[in-house]
Amino acid sequence: MEPSERIHVAGHRGLVGSSIVRRLRIDGYQNLLLRERSDLDLRDAASVHRFYETERPDIVVLAAARVGGILANSRCPAEFIHDNLAIQTNVIHSAWQFGARKLLFLGSSCIYPRDCPQPIREDYLLTGPLETSNEPYAIAKIAGLRMCQAYRRQYGFDAIVAMPTNLYGPGDNFHPMDSHVLPALIRRFHDARERGDPEVAIWGTGTPRREFLHVDDLSSAAVFMLRNYSDLDFLNVGTGEDISILELARLVAEIVGYQGAIALDQSKPDGTPRKLLDIARISGLGWRRDVGLRQGIIDTYRWYVDNQDRFRA
Repeated sequence: MEPSERIHVAGHRGLVGSSIVRRLRIDGYQNLLLRERSDLDLRDAASVHRFYETERPDIVVLAAARVGGILANSRCPAEFIHDNLAIQTNVIHSAWQFGARKLLFLGSSCIYPRDCPQPIREDYLLTGPLETSNEPYAIAKIAGLRMCQAYRRQYGFDAIVAMPTNLYGPGDNFHPMDSHVLPALIRRFHDARERGDPEVAIWGTGTPRREFLHVDDLSSAAVFMLRNYSDLDFLNVGTGEDISILELARLVAEIVGYQGAIALDQSKPDGTPRKLLDIARISGLGWRRDVGLRQGIIDTYRWYVDNQDRFRA
């Protein structure tokens, strides 16, 4: 990947896309093609076609997606499958059609079966039923993965796929109900501390275990793959370590400075019992993560405190 190459980062305002832009700029890539949603709706095939026909990027990073936690997925399943299928289909096809040299598609670990063996290897895909709470989103991500593989097989298009675990970091969505678990906990414990609430309830039993990857580590993996990887098979990207939701809540409460009680709202769903990725393949290629969970949460909380006014509208 040459510094002069034109790189389109689709979804550059999101958690993942903004981190990838930062990483590319640090590494000397300045020829970035970035468009606001108001200027380029990636769900609109004609608009995406015109953009790629005009700009003809060399490299495409497909980080754009409609994302959210369990509640958002349950409220808007139609939007989750429609928007993600449309974005992926439009970008992958136009990137190939107008001569992009390489494309990186960012998937999600929710593509794996709900009850598959742990840690989760790449070849466990489609070996059992999906978790129902985010099935439409997962199906869309599986379709994006298969589309990349199909375009590689049929057209020789160098489309590669990274499958990250649960992400967090500066720029995340901190809505107390619609966001993913870690930023939601940061927001809820911070607000509870500010109000002096005696108790914070977390969803479910607290026993499910999750793996969390700082978004800047995903960005380093993305650039690593763009430089060093070209293959039909996708790669898991994670830390190789997990933590229970209750342990995570206690850690977040400690970092935020909340000293009240933590209650379990067992009327709410747990989701997948455990989700830990096997990262042997990408580790074998030489990639390593840098940010530990405690330090990552500390940095993310600092960012939230410095930027919390934007979440109060």
